[in-house]
Amino acid sequence: MTDNEKRFIKSIFSGDSSGHDYYHTIRVYKLATKIAKQENADVKTVQLAALLHDVDDIKLSPDTYATKKNAVDFMMANKVDEEIIKVVCKIIDEVSFAGTDSVVPDTIEGKCVQDADRLDAIGAIGIARTFAYGGSRGRKIYDPEIKPKIKMTKDEYQKNKNSTSINHFYEKLLLLKDMMNTTEGKKLAEHRQVVMQEFLNEFMLEWEGKM
Repeated sequence: MTDNEKRFIKSIFSGDSSGHDYYHTIRVYKLATKIAKQENADVKTVQLAALLHDVDDIKLSPDTYATKKNAVDFMMANKVDEEIIKVVCKIIDEVSFAGTDSVVPDTIEGKCVQDADRLDAIGAIGIARTFAYGGSRGRKIYDPEIKPKIKMTKDEYQKNKNSTSINHFYEKLLLLKDMMNTTEGKKLAEHRQVVMQEFLNEFMLEWEGKM
């Protein structure tokens, strides 16, 4: 990653405390690069899409989400070929989780980036990000009276505002291991899944005063 790319990402995510920060992008970039090399994907396209995958995220930049203005402006300023710009924008569109309606990317490059983004949502980092994001949105940590909603569609997932951070594991995070696209992504997800399950087991024991 060049200094120019780092500066751009830092400027976009400066001050973010929801878990969609500069370091999230760096981790996704590194994971996507690793997966791309294992899957014989076009590494440069994967790296560009990973770098820019959150700069127009609907939760963070709703005004530019539809046009991908931040991503497009950056690529045009850096003289990226028009066809590559289209490919990268399509990958960005395909990355996000959207319940049972989640898109499976058409290309191996898209699959690499989606897997990398999902890997950073699970495991120890995923646990930390879940509570950071929940806190930024005023979510409760846990409320046994609010039950998780399983197998939501995209519309249901986006409208599911009255949930908790613990429910988020059951509504999304624990589902991601089986939604990985690539061999490398599936392999890396195995351990992270165990970390989350062990955390949830411990959380419930402590919640109920058994530990």
